[in-house]
Amino acid sequence: GVKESHQMTIFRIIAAILHLGNLEIHAERDGDACSVSSEDEHLNNFCGLLGVEHSQMEHWLCHRK
Repeated sequence: GVKESHQMTIFRIIAAILHLGNLEIHAERDGDACSVSSEDEHLNNFCGLLGVEHSQMEHWLCHRK
């Protein structure tokens, strides 16, 4: 009973969440900071699926504010 366009949107969101779960976040300075590789394929897929800016997502995954 769900329209095909809505199904594709739901699948895109679920796929993005699954890619985000596979993202490798590296701890730095005894766990006080972290970094994400800009070449991480899961981050690239996540940003592509949701249409968000790669550099912004990379930044805000590692900052509290």
